[in-house]
Amino acid sequence: LDPKNSESMAYRHDEDRQGLQHFMGASPWDHRPLILELVRQVGTELGEADGVIVFDPSGFAKKGKDSVGVKRQWLGRLGKVDNGQVGIYMGYVSRREHALVDTRLYLPEEWAKDRKRRQNCGVPREIRYRTRHELALEMLAEHGRVLPHAWITGDDEMGRPKWFRKALHEQGEHYLLAVPANTLIRDLDGKKPDYAGRGRKPERRFERAEKWRQSLSLKAWTNVTVRGGEKGPLTFEIVQCRVVAQTDKQRVGTREELLILTRTKQEDGTFKQDSYLSNAPADTPLEELARVVKAEHEIEECLQRAKSESGLADYQLRTWAGWHHHQTLSLMAAWFLIQETLRGKQSTPALTLPQVREGLAMILHEACGCADLERIVRERTRRLQRNELARFYHWKKHNLLAPLKI
Repeated sequence: LDPKNSESMAYRHDEDRQGLQHFMGASPWDHRPLILELVRQVGTELGEADGVIVFDPSGFAKKGKDSVGVKRQWLGRLGKVDNGQVGIYMGYVSRREHALVDTRLYLPEEWAKDRKRRQNCGVPREIRYRTRHELALEMLAEHGRVLPHAWITGDDEMGRPKWFRKALHEQGEHYLLAVPANTLIRDLDGKKPDYAGRGRKPERRFERAEKWRQSLSLKAWTNVTVRGGEKGPLTFEIVQCRVVAQTDKQRVGTREELLILTRTKQEDGTFKQDSYLSNAPADTPLEELARVVKAEHEIEECLQRAKSESGLADYQLRTWAGWHHHQTLSLMAAWFLIQETLRGKQSTPALTLPQVREGLAMILHEACGCADLERIVRERTRRLQRNELARFYHWKKHNLLAPLKI
């Protein structure tokens, strides 16, 4: 269908569109029990003691000013300030799979104080202004015990505030959070400044993490292979040291943290470089730190997968309830596809989530009497050939032979 909205879906099956639109946007059904069940299932089926909980804000560009929470604000996925909504997503990553489990809509302060706009969009009375980090802590408090984990991670927007890292530390959580490259750090492992024996002893100076990175020799970096998968082994170059850090305008603290720097060589020969701060012990193996760094990037795949496979970003709903209804159903649909993929891999290990979605679509097309099987098979064959070539050359780049598919 084009466009894929409730009106076209209803007309396709001779139904009244108002029923679907009411169910999504105005019906008072509570989405929270569904989220709790989703979290329970993910924790049961994917849970591992050293699992990773990931937080990530994701923006949705929107026109107009009437949709709940819309304003000009930083939309991380677009990399700019634009008109839109922002959802704070909670993901769970283990060695088996990764999935989104919950989300909160960020309600800007101007919205939280505007009684008329709140009433028009049906924002519940108990909802008050919360920062993006407070929303993340709320989800952690609600689901942390259900999702077995050893780490909390997130992007540089989550890692920037010192108070957020402190809150996680005081809750007994191990965090590894990305921070901007201009983070000020004082190296506690480096050479101490010379002291002449008179007056106050000189302290190590603060410098930007990116400048400290540039001073490293080639020998300082360690190659760590995170995992071997469908596209071959993934290798990081990583280095860590003990630091005192200043990531925002708050007063410099004295609590020791680990600065973790990583770089990954891209196909064009350049390096993708990232910086992280963690409260992990200084003797934490680099392989474990690299695994958590990899998990932090998994939520990007979760969001992309949900947007492309279950319509996470495809909505035209203005109300508070409508936004949460759509998000909940999209997260449930994405989890259903993940479950089918895991079940299918028991007999066909090469099966991917898009292939499961495509297979279900073929079944539904056939059931509705609207399938063009010849076209579907032709496109599927071309896609398989393209995927197989990409897999072969990716392994060849690492001087390895691609494993045989079953």
